[in-house]
Amino acid sequence: MKNILYAFLLAVMALTSCNKALETDSSRVVGEKNMWNTVEDARAGILGVYALTRAALSDNNSHWIYGDVRPGEFTSPKRQDLKAVISNNLNASYPVVESLSDWTRFYAIVNGANVFLENIAHVKATDKRYSDNNMTVDIAQARFLRAFAYFYMVRIWGDIPFIISSNEGAFENKPREKQAKVLAWVESEMLRAAADLPFIYSGNDIQQPGDYYNENGGRWGGALATKVTAYAVLSHVAAWNADYASVAKYTKFVEDNYGRSGGGFTSTTDLSNSNGFFYNKNTRQMFGFNSDYGHIDGSSTGHIEELTLAEPVITKSVPDIYLPKDSILKYFNLAKDERFSIDTLGQSKFDRYFINLNGKYPIFSKIKVIQGGGTDPNFRYFTSALIFTRLEDIVLLRAEALSVLGDQQGATDELKQVMSRRLPVDTEIKFDFSKDDIIKIIFEERHRELLGEGHRWYDLIRYNKIKQNDAKFMNLINSGGIYWPISRRLISQNSLLTQNPYWR
Repeated sequence: MKNILYAFLLAVMALTSCNKALETDSSRVVGEKNMWNTVEDARAGILGVYALTRAALSDNNSHWIYGDVRPGEFTSPKRQDLKAVISNNLNASYPVVESLSDWTRFYAIVNGANVFLENIAHVKATDKRYSDNNMTVDIAQARFLRAFAYFYMVRIWGDIPFIISSNEGAFENKPREKQAKVLAWVESEMLRAAADLPFIYSGNDIQQPGDYYNENGGRWGGALATKVTAYAVLSHVAAWNADYASVAKYTKFVEDNYGRSGGGFTSTTDLSNSNGFFYNKNTRQMFGFNSDYGHIDGSSTGHIEELTLAEPVITKSVPDIYLPKDSILKYFNLAKDERFSIDTLGQSKFDRYFINLNGKYPIFSKIKVIQGGGTDPNFRYFTSALIFTRLEDIVLLRAEALSVLGDQQGATDELKQVMSRRLPVDTEIKFDFSKDDIIKIIFEERHRELLGEGHRWYDLIRYNKIKQNDAKFMNLINSGGIYWPISRRLISQNSLLTQNPYWR
């Protein structure tokens, strides 16, 4: 309970501070150093930064609205705010749309990490139980999470204010920095963090020997950033920068080392089971944020199930979003695809990703972790993990990089690693390099494999930057329309901020 209280206090402190960081000065009744005295304070502090990160991504289901709703492939039957997002009307006056334009919750992560980094040495000085190694690993995690927050914001807003100090509560407004400068720092910071992160916690890793905070590996597996995590996210950073030589390098590191973090591929069945990959936490979740039903850590909101599920999975008549039948059949066009495919009579043969195909609202049911992985439709209490990246994502990202770099055979070999696991074992996968557009096939497979995991919008941006054959989308890229507008509230409070030109 004490650790939870400390994490809560840190979260409140960081949220207050980040508002002030971009608005006005703050004052505090209790000095921050008063809570940085013991090893318990250190643990609460670093876990607090993780909690802030999960909160930022799940608030108003933002991770999925940014990544899966905005592309316009899902349809919303009734929610006008989601219809506005789908139609790219991001200046619409709906509370959810306005909230999604506000970066305050992400600067809470940044400030939480800044406060941690500025005060953690005080714990080392006052509590001899806090070892040099423990502090090194904690600092690496804080650096990584802060850099991740900046990367996430750049993909949403482009140029953003850059703050790497809490300034002890005396904050000033900041203008937006060019995203190229921010991303260069992000890559450097993540590499710096990766050097000190272990492959595994409480598993006799040379960089983190012994039990991390006196708990065994079962407590930490899939919950904390590892060295593999850092290189996986670095792969995404490099891809966003169109630096495909670095993508190939970083993804190769992940492929060569994922086993050292307990990672691996996920079967199609496990991917869609209510108590499978997205249930609780596991080491195959390369970077994500779990909800543990056993710790009463779930909710009716902040999970993709809130948007996608309805009858017959839960007692809700209409889903907030659904993929129309024609779109499902268009995207899932592999005859033997065990994620979803139909027979010659048009009936579902494999319905792990979708059910109720011929109903008014086909239900996207790939992720459906209700309570503790149960199936009772009367409880809308969800505990699925929010996953930013997993091995299949990285393998397909490597295929993308190799294809752009001209190694079509290497790209095909990577692509087959994922496709072969989604088709019957005796299925032969062939490509004709003289006819087939390998990069197009790679992105089609990313669409199928990662649907509902928040990747699609960013994939479309990268794909169109590579192909440059969709005039409408290229105009959106070149005009800055791929980014979100900045909250009107933030602009009114900070005279140094300027609106993204597309949304003026």
